[in-house]
Amino acid sequence: MRILVVLALAMASVVGAARADGSGDPTAVKQEDGKYLDKEGDPTYKIQADGTVDWYTYSGYRRYHSECHVCHGPDGEGSTYAPALKNSLKTMNYGDFLGVVASGRKNVNTAQENVMPAFGDNPNVACYMDDLYVYLRARAHDAVGRARPAKHEDKSDAYTKAENSCMGNR
Repeated sequence: MRILVVLALAMASVVGAARADGSGDPTAVKQEDGKYLDKEGDPTYKIQADGTVDWYTYSGYRRYHSECHVCHGPDGEGSTYAPALKNSLKTMNYGDFLGVVASGRKNVNTAQENVMPAFGDNPNVACYMDDLYVYLRARAHDAVGRARPAKHEDKSDAYTKAENSCMGNR
């Protein structure tokens, strides 16, 4: 798992340096093995006219509600305990997102102290960072609503292989 943290942080510094102005245009311009990418090469969502979402958006919804909603509220809407990630992803780029999730963040001022724990060693988060980013990016752009997506694309073989490898399964 330490390798995941190092890779995430390396990616964060490279991607973050390239584009620090927010999540950018989320339009999918290409697809690789079931993962949609924007013009910058960052993971993004793809929603078909009938409402079918890509696998990463669907998986991100599931992972968010498994690991993140306790602090960040239902569907990225925030809580009194942690900020609305739906809003954060309007200005946070992919590299910064990876860095914060992997390494955590501490914001302290005279009024409050907010601490985001590091999840780089938690495979239930680290193995699904792209999924979480894609789902929250879709929420930030109001591309998906608060409810569980009713229809989704199938999980690709490449996704299954990467997931099994990350989780230590064969």
